[in-house]
Amino acid sequence: MTIASLRRTSPNMALNQLVDGRGAAGESLVHLAFGEARLPVLPGLAQQLAAGASRASYGPVAGSEGVRRAVAGYFARRRMPTTADQVVVAPGSKPLLMAVQLVVDGDVLLPRPAWNTYAPQAAYAGKKAFGVPIPDEWGGVPEPGALRTVLRAARAAGRDPRLMILTLPDNPTGTLAPPHLVREVCAIAEEEDLLIVSDEIYRDIVHDPQATPFLSPAEVVPDRTVVTSGLSKTLGLGGWRIGVARFPANETGERIRDAVVSVASEVWSTLAGPMQQVAEYAFDEPEEITERLAAGARLHGAVARAVHAIAVEAGARCRPPTGAFYVYPDFEPHRARLAERGVTDSASLAERLLDDSGIVVLGGHLLGDDPKALRFKAATSLLYGNEQQQHEALACDDPAGLAHISSQLVRIGQGLAGLIGQERQQ
Repeated sequence: MTIASLRRTSPNMALNQLVDGRGAAGESLVHLAFGEARLPVLPGLAQQLAAGASRASYGPVAGSEGVRRAVAGYFARRRMPTTADQVVVAPGSKPLLMAVQLVVDGDVLLPRPAWNTYAPQAAYAGKKAFGVPIPDEWGGVPEPGALRTVLRAARAAGRDPRLMILTLPDNPTGTLAPPHLVREVCAIAEEEDLLIVSDEIYRDIVHDPQATPFLSPAEVVPDRTVVTSGLSKTLGLGGWRIGVARFPANETGERIRDAVVSVASEVWSTLAGPMQQVAEYAFDEPEEITERLAAGARLHGAVARAVHAIAVEAGARCRPPTGAFYVYPDFEPHRARLAERGVTDSASLAERLLDDSGIVVLGGHLLGDDPKALRFKAATSLLYGNEQQQHEALACDDPAGLAHISSQLVRIGQGLAGLIGQERQQ
């Protein structure tokens, strides 16, 4: 099975299956293609899951009063006053994002590149997705001038963009847009009457909160911002499928929320009762949770910076990571040399890394980027090892120096150097 053969499944999920299959066949791969936070499950979360096992009835579609109050408190502690009535919980943030696309009219504006699920969801909802280039320094938010240009062109072509999705911090670039850029984009949203969906599932993975302040669009234009989040990235609970959404506290927000609940009632019914028990505990943020959030952010930042340094050493241009657990290198400086080796675009770049070095990455063309560009996403959170090794990495001051992580970093460095025909200096 090759990368090119996996077309019908979401590409990151498909690549994860590819790695599992080839790994089971005995092949040694460095997996950087799937945005899963490889962290051990906290004891308190496991206890809550067991305690909630008897919650076998359906319950309210939007979620119980208790879990919605806990989520409201989470947002309020992040400068977004929220009531339980503004909150909906679901089996992951993906269905919530899909439901918003289904119930809000008009086409969709996306940062370019962006997480690979936004555009397919727009297509399923019968919308056209317009990619807007990001600034040179940060991802997740369109460059304001380009945003105005794309809006004018879309409307001139008879389209009607009404929805704009932002990602803070960003997947795939691993960066956080600064407050001044968020404010500028929010001002355009007000001028152009756009609804903002702010995907903040990585909000609690800002590597250095003092140096990199976070501003949510919901703080700037609360009447036109829907915020989505979940527990898959911060607490490593991707397989438990817990997502949340916060809707504006006005008539428009109530209308969208009610429509999303209507979709939920016909598609997923409600978040499973045991998971609601877990979510209520997690979003209340007892000490066990706050300590893990801080330790996780430190770990993600340290390893992402190590991979970034390797990419830069190999001659790539790459935005320094400040949030989440991704890097997004650009090998344009080596285009001529790569062309000699048959690498002319992001697809052939990813194939070459896999074939030559066993390094699996997600090509930029799968993220809405220019297919001819030489860019890919590397998810650094997959380097933490097994459960015991993950505990060790969380507690370590220098996780990149641990043997099980450093050995993979060496392999990544050798693979990137070999990509352009160089020997990496150890």
